[in-house]
Amino acid sequence: MLNWNNVLAFAENGNPAPDKRVEKTENEWKALLTADQFYVTRKHGTERSHSHDLCRSWDAGIYSCVCCHTLLFDSTEKFESGTGWPSFTQPIKENNVKYIKDITFGTVRIEAQCNVCDAHLGHVFPDGPAPSGLRYCMNGEALVKEKKK
Repeated sequence: MLNWNNVLAFAENGNPAPDKRVEKTENEWKALLTADQFYVTRKHGTERSHSHDLCRSWDAGIYSCVCCHTLLFDSTEKFESGTGWPSFTQPIKENNVKYIKDITFGTVRIEAQCNVCDAHLGHVFPDGPAPSGLRYCMNGEALVKEKKK
């Protein structure tokens, strides 16, 4: 189980290698994604809080990257954070999420990206529930929910 010290170590010292890589040109991403998905994932945007249906969805399922369909989060790790964005405590696999130190807006945060295609997903914070204490605050536009098999 990852904790805040692991996340900080990855952001400072490098992330685990992904199992594969997906790389496309900006025009190829634009052809695959909606305008909102492109803005969030490829331009590091943020959707308005409480604006995405995934904030209100609690059915069992797996959340994957909207760009490359890498499996990212299981619904059993989702919790109501009150922030207005889908929140999770752990990724499905340690090397599917990449951690980047983000110093925009005069603060230090940890950005979460898909480690396979570099899509911006959201940010990770150390204020989640036990036992990990992590809150993966994700943009709904960056995720696709698939039914659990």
